[in-house]
Amino acid sequence: MTGKKQLPTINDQKQVANSRLFAIEQLDLTFSNGEQRQYERMVGSGRGAVMVVPMLDPDTLLLVREYCAGTHSYELGFPKGLIDPGETAEQAANRELQEEIFYGSDHLQHISQMMMAPAFFNAKMDVFIATDLFSAALVGDEPEPLDVVPWPISDYKNLLQQSDFKEARSIAALMLAVDYFKK
Repeated sequence: MTGKKQLPTINDQKQVANSRLFAIEQLDLTFSNGEQRQYERMVGSGRGAVMVVPMLDPDTLLLVREYCAGTHSYELGFPKGLIDPGETAEQAANRELQEEIFYGSDHLQHISQMMMAPAFFNAKMDVFIATDLFSAALVGDEPEPLDVVPWPISDYKNLLQQSDFKEARSIAALMLAVDYFKK
């Protein structure tokens, strides 16, 4: 493996667009070989996000089916959300479980951190496995109740073939969970 490359020099940095979820920033860069380029990137809140693979029992994971505006469709995936100000990732994971599937967890295991499109977005997502679930409901920001779908983790290959289970982060979390439970 080779050593680390020198990062480009940021000559100028300015915000070119803004929404309630993120800003778009323009970077004027000079690379170590003298090449100059202009990049744009989305800048998130900086607090990060979480995704949780909830295990109802040793072989049953719980998924949610929710509306996704980007594809204007209902998609199957794992509970997820932003980390609120003052929360740890673990607290956010437990809150999201209670808001989306009406369970809390007595045992959250951090299994990975993912970067979401690092070429264009600075956001990180912490992935947890939740076991020892108990009934607990919080009111979240969902506009409608989410469908909670139990699925045997032993049948994960069939889940990967479902037409509404296509989100890359959920697929990555599923494969991390499958690997975690093989140990």
